[in-house]
Amino acid sequence: MLLGELYNPNDNALVSERHNARLLFQKINILGENEQKERKKLFYDLFGKIGKGFYIEPPFYCDYGYNIKLGNQVFMNFNCCILDVMEVNIGHRVMLGPNVQIYTATHPLEAKARASWLEFAKPITIGNDVWIGGAAIICPGVTIGNGTVIGAGSVVTENIPDNVFAAGNPARVIKIIDQN
Repeated sequence: MLLGELYNPNDNALVSERHNARLLFQKINILGENEQKERKKLFYDLFGKIGKGFYIEPPFYCDYGYNIKLGNQVFMNFNCCILDVMEVNIGHRVMLGPNVQIYTATHPLEAKARASWLEFAKPITIGNDVWIGGAAIICPGVTIGNGTVIGAGSVVTENIPDNVFAAGNPARVIKIIDQN
């Protein structure tokens, strides 16, 4: 799975790992505002790595959790979903709007291969100082460059360079962001 090869998602070990992740994020999602300390502790249990100063609004959803690595000062708004079959690396000072979806999991294009129920994944990297607008979808294998802004509702299917505003379906560079 972590090599990007076809794998069986119904493997007993993987089913158990997803079950454990669900138990953690379900606890996270029901904790009240007065229980933020406990919520943060559970995120440390769920994720592979977390930097300083993160804040995640519940509800939050993921597949495994341990493949998610956050830099410092990451903010995720309500209802983010990360299908972390493969590593998802999120840099420092990244903001995700509500309903952002990050998908490393994918399936074969050929119907016969897809009918086998085997799947595979591609890693996702989000650079430093990135803002991803609400309801954007980040597809498998994508890298988003440092300082970039992704417009709300965009579907990012290909790599996006540093310091640009990209939007649309599929997302395309709309303009370069002046760094002065």
